[in-house]
Amino acid sequence: MPTLVESLSKEDVRPVVITDTVGLIDTVVKQKGFVIKSAYAMIKGIKKSFVPDTVDALLDDWLGKLQPHYDKWAVQKTTTFSDYVISRSDEVAEDLLSVTDARAEKTSHTTAKKMYMRMRDGAKKNVIEAIPDLSKMISKHLAAQGL
Repeated sequence: MPTLVESLSKEDVRPVVITDTVGLIDTVVKQKGFVIKSAYAMIKGIKKSFVPDTVDALLDDWLGKLQPHYDKWAVQKTTTFSDYVISRSDEVAEDLLSVTDARAEKTSHTTAKKMYMRMRDGAKKNVIEAIPDLSKMISKHLAAQGL
């Protein structure tokens, strides 16, 4: 069975996954308060391609963090992958945030780093809220490949 990275990084799949992920981020941000919306707009204003570029740069690491959850689910398959991940949303959110935490520590974009660090405390809640749509999006792309 191919890994999530192998499946979702195929030449014809990866750009669509990136676009869908950016769309998900845009949707989540639209539902948030003024501070998050303003920070997001500022980052996009500094560099229009910042969000898609960042998603592209982090996608393999995020998928790598999801892989153990996918593997555990694949052994059982007593529920959908989405339901499995949702039931473990706290753990999954921490796994995903560990990637962005590491990236924020290394980035040369000081404005983005400052904004991320200011919002980090609330980030877990936001990621947990996005997990249902994220897991459905991943499942959709895997199903399109017959997985």
